Amino acid sequence: MSMTKGILLAGGSGTRLHPMTLATSKQMLPIYDKPMIYYPLTVLMLAGIRDILVISTPEDLPQFRRLLGDGGGLGVRFTYAEQPRPEGLAQAFHIGRDWIAGEPCALALGDNLIFGDHLSVLLQRAVSRPAGATVFAYQVRDPERYGVVSMDASGRALDIVEKPAAPRSNWAVIGLYFYDARVSDWAARVRPSARGELEITDLNRLYLEEAALNVECVGRGFAWLDAGTPDSLLQAATFVQTIQSRQGMLVGCPEEVAYRMGWIDADRLAHHARALGKTELGRVLAELAGSQQV
Repeated sequence: MSMTKGILLAGGSGTRLHPMTLATSKQMLPIYDKPMIYYPLTVLMLAGIRDILVISTPEDLPQFRRLLGDGGGLGVRFTYAEQPRPEGLAQAFHIGRDWIAGEPCALALGDNLIFGDHLSVLLQRAVSRPAGATVFAYQVRDPERYGVVSMDASGRALDIVEKPAAPRSNWAVIGLYFYDARVSDWAARVRPSARGELEITDLNRLYLEEAALNVECVGRGFAWLDAGTPDSLLQAATFVQTIQSRQGMLVGCPEEVAYRMGWIDADRLAHHARALGKTELGRVLAELAGSQQV
């Protein structure tokens, strides 16, 4: 399955972050030195996905257009679509049905930060599967807050349940999903849940019932942060600041990822660095571009 399309879902009202989100989208809030949306965007890019649909509310979509543009400067293509009301994560495949056009498609949630060594290896494995769906699972202390997947000894998915009262495992499904070309048709079969939403867990369950749900366990050496509350927003910012200041590597920087993927050259990277002015981010990108231009 050669996957070229990915959806960035950046809707919702961000009520847990009020009053910060009364005037702006949650996914526009900063995580240290970058907007939140950059972190899931770079994960899609690391998976080799260059055709990206950004879904947000009618009020917030102009902000994303202003921030991201058409994607040409990064060697990608952005398309935009409105989510008039938040009616569940699986709604993304209804909104994007015509754009997906019967192709495989990934979905990344706009408030999830995933970072780790060899992440690109796991992403490429998910992209290269010829059929089925792939979800990523991360061990948590409070699985009842998440969609939970339970597996047998060989890592094969046995069950997947949304916010279970009595979780069968502590593996939470994180906000990154890869689906084959059937996804739009299968999403159309999902009925609203008791809370009136088209649950992504119900879509994943359809794949599970066909023995077509693959699970990649994101273990030691990985970080997953869901930046939906003031505490988690601060934790995410501190994490990124620590990695970047201690190790000198960038986290969630689309310009750097585009360059390392070979989608833009050193001249274009230097142009991005200049546009960032006298920021630390601009300095690091200028250094990276300069080291390749010698």
